[in-house]
Amino acid sequence: MNKKVCSFPILFALLALLIGTCAVVFPASAQAAPTSTGSITVSGTVASSYDAYQIFSANVVDGDSDAKIATDLAWASDAARDAVLPVLHSAGMPNSQTTAQEAAEWLNTDSRLTSALSAQLARSLQSSGAVSVALNAVTTAELPCGYWLIVAKDDAISQNEAGTAPIMALVGGSAVIVKPKAATPKVAKHVLEDSTAAWGKAADATVADDLYWRLSATVPAGLSAYDAYAVRFVDTMSAGLDPSKVAASMHVYVAAGTDGGFDAVQTGKDGRAGTEPAQGWTDITAQCATKVAADGIFTVRTGDLIAALGGADAFTAGARVVAVYNAPLNSACNHGIAKGNPNEVYLRYPRSPLADQSGDAGFTRTPSDDACAYTWDLALTKRGSDGDKPLSGAVLSIADDRGRTLAADGTWDAQGKATVTTGEDGRVTVSGVDSGKLEVRELKAPKGYTAFEGTRSVTVKAEGLDVDQVAAAKPKLTITAESPLRADSADGSTGSLEASLINTPTGTPPSITTGGFMPSTGDMAMYAAAAAAVAGAALIVVALLVKRGGGSHKE
Repeated sequence: MNKKVCSFPILFALLALLIGTCAVVFPASAQAAPTSTGSITVSGTVASSYDAYQIFSANVVDGDSDAKIATDLAWASDAARDAVLPVLHSAGMPNSQTTAQEAAEWLNTDSRLTSALSAQLARSLQSSGAVSVALNAVTTAELPCGYWLIVAKDDAISQNEAGTAPIMALVGGSAVIVKPKAATPKVAKHVLEDSTAAWGKAADATVADDLYWRLSATVPAGLSAYDAYAVRFVDTMSAGLDPSKVAASMHVYVAAGTDGGFDAVQTGKDGRAGTEPAQGWTDITAQCATKVAADGIFTVRTGDLIAALGGADAFTAGARVVAVYNAPLNSACNHGIAKGNPNEVYLRYPRSPLADQSGDAGFTRTPSDDACAYTWDLALTKRGSDGDKPLSGAVLSIADDRGRTLAADGTWDAQGKATVTTGEDGRVTVSGVDSGKLEVRELKAPKGYTAFEGTRSVTVKAEGLDVDQVAAAKPKLTITAESPLRADSADGSTGSLEASLINTPTGTPPSITTGGFMPSTGDMAMYAAAAAAVAGAALIVVALLVKRGGGSHKE
């Protein structure tokens, strides 16, 4: 019988480069007599166990230059032959070629054993009834010599990992160590800060105003073994966020490659995110499904990203997926920085190229990532300059930077016509407000007091929101005001800000007006002289009127 020799140094060198899934160690040594078994170890943490399918049996010895030499190739079993041949024939091997030697030589030519083809072989073997051998990770096993396809078990793949393309290993001679490489997606979450029109890990906002959130996933390059690839965002909103606008506002985009950032849409300083995709991005919203549950958890599942990008060639370079939606703060939200209003996401992605993606079992998940929204409370107290006592009955117009005015029920009037009136405690509360400038006008002063003219501003400033991680956010809250407004206090933990609006009693001399444009103290003698001058002028005017009136009467 002729003994055929098959040496595959090129095959395995290219497997390591093209598939990117294994590093097989073949120590160089002098040729030795073939053995019936060889040792193999699967290292790494991708999965806890694997299925090994023998395709070809062979006599295997170590050759020179880290190569192994296989002779007397034969099909390991009829089941293996019946599962493998149709796949190879569909991939281009002539139908006339059916022997193990011919199949091995065809695979070795031009490095035909790609990761996509190895996945097809694994699918066929799994459905054929071919017998597999279980391998436990980091545990050395003895296998009959020959060619084995090593496939990660889907239910044994670790969380935050992903099964890679199946690995072809030649067992026999010196020990073989197979190391699957991790190729897992990543997810991140950001929120839009309207004052800068920038996405960040934290932002502040007014309750009920549009508040945009961005979910972004990075799918690594090199996933060429997949026929289809879908991901699912799983988002958990805190009780302080309103889920009612999520589904209608959701837009999903995809771009090829892992570089270039996640600016899929334009953003404006009006606090809104656009919907038109930026250059290089494709809107795939119509191929996605968004489901919102009553508890604030919602999912966004994409369609097949390979198809969305136009084919496997584009997808192999990796992909970026972005989902943008609107979830405002609601009336139950936390105020201040002590708790904030966090929003968390994780990504579910296929366990392996062999996983069934029609249900949930074929997916695993990433670690979570989060972003946070804050809001503040401003209490404005009307006070008299005579003792700082609270004053009721003042009618005020308080406008935000969008031209809206505060209404008595705490909402904002887009027409800018609403007013508020101070109560018995002299207070007006602006609850759940964004940082920025508020303009205050006094339309009517309390009885016995004088209203100030024009508008004055009170400014709330939140610093320290531009952080890389929510846990690192320690916002600093400050308040400043224009006279006769007075900044009193700011408590970042609770988000409470206090300011006062000072009124002077009617008839108060200008020199002792508190908080106005005149000095708060003055020279009473100077005031008396000024008052006498004013009285003298009044007398002159009266005298002229009397004289003119008398003359007219005389005529």
